[in-house]
Amino acid sequence: MKDIRPIRTEADYEWALGEVAHYFDKEPKKGTPQGDRFEVLLGLIEAYEAKHWAISAPDPVEAIKAQMEQTGRTQADLAALIGSRPRASEILKRQRALTMPMIRKLSADWKIPAEVLIQPYALATDEKRHS
Repeated sequence: MKDIRPIRTEADYEWALGEVAHYFDKEPKKGTPQGDRFEVLLGLIEAYEAKHWAISAPDPVEAIKAQMEQTGRTQADLAALIGSRPRASEILKRQRALTMPMIRKLSADWKIPAEVLIQPYALATDEKRHS
C-alpha cells in the first residue's frame, strides 16, 4: 500500500479523492493489493469527512415538523397518531417530551428513524429556566 498517508489537510483530502476516483470505474477485487488500497483510502476519506463535515440529525421536534411538511401531514394527523390534540400541540411547542410509545408510532407509521426521535432535546420549560 504505497504512499497511503493520513488525511490532515484539504490538500490531502483532494489527493485521496483523486487516488480513488479511477477505482469507481472498475472497482478492484477485495483482498487484492488494489482492493486493500481502495478500502483503506475510502476509510480515510470517510473519517476526514465525518470530522470536518459532520451532518447532525435534526432534533426530534424538528424531525417531526420536517416529516409533516414533506408529506403534507398536519397537526391533526399527529394528534390522530398519538391519541390527543392537546398532546400533539404540546409536543410541537416543546412543552411535552415524546414518550416511548409515541416514538414507536412515529417510527413505524411515519418512518422517522427511532434514533432521531430518542435524542435528548430542550423543552420550552427547560429554556425558560435557563434564561
